Amino acid sequence: MKSEPLVVERTLNAPMGKVWEALTVKEKMRKWYFDVSDFRPEVGFSFTFNCEDEGVLYVHHCQVTEVVPGRKLSYTWKYENYEGESLLTFELSQEGSQTKLTLTHAGLETFPQHLKSFTRESFTGGWDHIINTSLPEYLGSQG
Repeated sequence: MKSEPLVVERTLNAPMGKVWEALTVKEKMRKWYFDVSDFRPEVGFSFTFNCEDEGVLYVHHCQVTEVVPGRKLSYTWKYENYEGESLLTFELSQEGSQTKLTLTHAGLETFPQHLKSFTRESFTGGWDHIINTSLPEYLGSQG
């Protein structure tokens, strides 16, 4: 059974260039997103990060699959020692002086659904917090 991708949209009170940097500059990503090992917006670039959920440490392995500079970034998203692979895409568009961000996370159904951390509800809550709280707070603190 194939499920629909998870989509989160947010209009941010920041120019596209500033949002793009938040999505693609390692030092900036670490302030609102995850503590990535390294990052370059280049197709084929691989990176990792760790995230704890309910006392379990999950090691994430990602590889950049598509880059449209300033507008679109996609990468695979897998977990060490767990089955499944998903695709995460960030798309930016200009809305006046603001930026519309559309996050699409496809393939969530490929992860072990018997684990609470891999349910759609868990991803929905996580992305809602990251896109609607962490990122806007970070962008607002940047002046």
